[in-house]
Amino acid sequence: MLSDLKRIIDQISRDKGIDRQLLIDAIEEAVMSAAKKKYGQRRELEVRYNDELGEVELFQFRSVVEEVEDEQTEISFAEAQELDPEVQLGDELGSKMDNVADLGRIAAQSAKQVIIQKMKDAESDVIYEMYKDRKGEVINGIVQRFERGSIIVNLGRTDAILPAKEQMPRKSYRQGDRIRALLLDVRQSSRDPQLVLSRTSDEFLAKLFALEVPEIAEGIVKIMGVCREPGARAKIAVTSSESDVDPVGACVGMKGSRVQNVVQELQGEKIDIVPWSPDPARYVSNALSPAQVSLVVVDEEKKTLLVVVPDDQLSLAIGRQGQNVRLASALLGWRIDVKSEQKYAKFIEEGFQSLLEVQGMDEKFAEALYDSGIGSAQELAQIDAEAFLADFPALDPEKLARLVAAAGKEKVEGVGSAEEGDSAES
Repeated sequence: MLSDLKRIIDQISRDKGIDRQLLIDAIEEAVMSAAKKKYGQRRELEVRYNDELGEVELFQFRSVVEEVEDEQTEISFAEAQELDPEVQLGDELGSKMDNVADLGRIAAQSAKQVIIQKMKDAESDVIYEMYKDRKGEVINGIVQRFERGSIIVNLGRTDAILPAKEQMPRKSYRQGDRIRALLLDVRQSSRDPQLVLSRTSDEFLAKLFALEVPEIAEGIVKIMGVCREPGARAKIAVTSSESDVDPVGACVGMKGSRVQNVVQELQGEKIDIVPWSPDPARYVSNALSPAQVSLVVVDEEKKTLLVVVPDDQLSLAIGRQGQNVRLASALLGWRIDVKSEQKYAKFIEEGFQSLLEVQGMDEKFAEALYDSGIGSAQELAQIDAEAFLADFPALDPEKLARLVAAAGKEKVEGVGSAEEGDSAES
């Protein structure tokens, strides 16, 4: 096992980039472990790697005594004199033991395992040092194999893992395919995969644009926000530090070449590039593109935006299954409520507001009542719920009964308060 040791050490050090002394220390430790198993734990041993001979030497140290009681720690004076004629009783005598190769098959196997583990740990440290400062970079690799839904990607020097949750939906790979991904995490471990990749993170999209758009790399155009629904749609907000550079135009490129390169890399993911603004009203108008916005009501305290759009723009502003407004909300970090002009006109009417104020009322039910001809809380308090349901059977009977009762109670309390006020004035 340990023959040609010098050549093996040199080759591993060169090929794996592992410090030579680290390997020698690992081998010495492994041989010590094997020797202890064979010769006993109490024996005082020392292992040294002889670089000139390219072999590991094992020495034992024993006390020189007249009569040996413990052969692991003691040597007789007569035997010691054969090794060193000048030795004295009570001396500690060191002597070279049998060749390390004679440690035995089991001991040698144990040594081999320690060496392999040490090499793995050392290589793990080398990989960590190589990649720790590259976290957040886009790197290229080749699909090596598949493990329980994850893709193992060969980066040349080492492998990385692309977990199932970090893969683009509806995209399959074959062994040998080239793949591009963001280096999401670098772990200092030799057990789990050290390098974790992602193709679904927001940062991956931002880095792809940085690679395609020189103005971003130069710092003239800055990415202010990114949000994605991977494989479907994304929004990216950009601004420019120079007035003569259009940030959106820079990202789109000549005839859309730059953005198309990113779209192609992301398997057709639709990308909206919008101008960033410090004004939330203007920013949300840009973010809801391509829908046109008529009015924005800003609530700074609650970080909510009420966005009013033309009636024919409502579905465009909301997007398929709410995707457009959901992405815009994620981009701004604000809650966005989109209403059509017709619904907003209804919303700001005093009668509709009184309906919303009825205890237990929600906006959807208030709209249903309003559309059914109930224009205020006062009108709601006066209806016959059973007769009303005959004309509008789609409404929830129990909820309607509760709301009619609540509106009637509020009406009575309101009248009582008013009467008390009148008598106080008189």
